Amino acid sequence: MQLHDLKSAPGSRRRRQRIGRGTGSGRGKTSGRGQKGQNARSEGFRLGFEGGQMPLSQRIPKLPGFKNPFKKVYSIVNVSKLSRFRDGSKVDAQSLADAGLARGGEEIKILGAGRIRRKLTVEAHAISNSAREAIEKAGGSVKLLGEPRAAKAPVPEKKTESVSPEDA
Repeated sequence: MQLHDLKSAPGSRRRRQRIGRGTGSGRGKTSGRGQKGQNARSEGFRLGFEGGQMPLSQRIPKLPGFKNPFKKVYSIVNVSKLSRFRDGSKVDAQSLADAGLARGGEEIKILGAGRIRRKLTVEAHAISNSAREAIEKAGGSVKLLGEPRAAKAPVPEKKTESVSPEDA
């Protein structure tokens, strides 16, 4: 067998139907599109068009979630970074800004990552429990700045009369 002997199977290679080439072709005049209407026109409709209904891309929100206008932004300082201050010194927002550990004007939050061996007096706007324990364990003290949170009023306990089996 030679290359010139190869032929495709009969019926496997059918010519495409040429539409719009006269009524004698069987696909002339309206070219299989029917009479008038949107589908008979050349443009059709754009991608994402839902027939006048508000499209899905416009129904869903532009961005997920929302922006909390009351969000507190803190400059984070770990306990391990406080070791650069001298023993017995006072560490406040100004001294942290001077040391390059926090931006000036931002509220400070102390976190408990790392160790501390110096006795420091720390003033911050917020502090984690582990950081407070580490500072106080080293002999230092912690002072929270800003207005304190209002304590919740204690819930009065309901008095229930206990009925002893002897009374019943």
